[in-house]
Amino acid sequence: MSGPFFTNKLTIGTRGSPLALWQAHWIKSQLESIHGDLTVDLVKIKTSGDKIQDVPLAKVGGKGLFTKEIEESMLRFETDIAVHSMKDVPVQFPPSLTLSVVTEREDPRDVLVSRNGLKLDDLPKGAKVGTGSFRRTTQLLHYRSDLEVVPMRGNLETRLKKLESEGLDAIILAAAGLIRLGMADRITEFIEPDIMLPGGGQGAVGIESRKEDLPIMNRIFPLDHEESHQALEAERGFLTRLEGGCQVPIGVYATIEGETLHLRGLVGSLDGKQILKAERKGSVEDPEDIGFQLAGEILEMGADKILKEVYGN
Repeated sequence: MSGPFFTNKLTIGTRGSPLALWQAHWIKSQLESIHGDLTVDLVKIKTSGDKIQDVPLAKVGGKGLFTKEIEESMLRFETDIAVHSMKDVPVQFPPSLTLSVVTEREDPRDVLVSRNGLKLDDLPKGAKVGTGSFRRTTQLLHYRSDLEVVPMRGNLETRLKKLESEGLDAIILAAAGLIRLGMADRITEFIEPDIMLPGGGQGAVGIESRKEDLPIMNRIFPLDHEESHQALEAERGFLTRLEGGCQVPIGVYATIEGETLHLRGLVGSLDGKQILKAERKGSVEDPEDIGFQLAGEILEMGADKILKEVYGN
């Protein structure tokens, strides 16, 4: 199928990590199986976030470091779409780019991977647990203040190696990455949202494209999963109002039953001593507004004070 509204060739810009490549190849195979006449190529792009491994993201510019170079390649028409882990994507896109597609979400929960097969409740007092996420840190310390949190960066394989090489007792990761890379057998325990609320967009893969590029849009739209997209919009609405990314202690998770969207949100202090939680239900027709309203509620509870302290660090 060709003509002014379709294209026979499409290029994906992707990071070079094993998980990013898995996601890009998966989107490629989905697109080529739907459209028998379409050829999809991959272009690996090294982002600032991949280059800077020894500094916490919050101190060097946050999650935009994983998307900036890929977006620039799209704006130069060197690539057509970007495939993202949505938890790594800033809430604001460049004016001429947009989030076009959200595929069906994988398990959004966090998981514990421990060295000796011990679950979270069974880890000894003072056990060392690795995570690079403020969101996970605050909830972990709130649940078990006796644990020692060890900051860590790097892709999935790097973190799994650090579990052994740095003498850690356990690390916390996203379930989705381990499942997608065929490493679900490494999971010691799934951590339920009541203990650790996931981050906005965790488990969701999105496709970013140029707003006005209809031939590309027509090819990728069939991959959109409406329910996952609505849940993501609610979570990103919450993050937008709080001006929060994956590098601040904010958790948010949307579930949908029928026409009702249920959103839970959380903001916590880095030491885990103060956790503010709220939840809200509404129509799936207006997910972003539900997120916005819930953020307003949590701000009134004092979240702005907590976030100011975090941003001030």
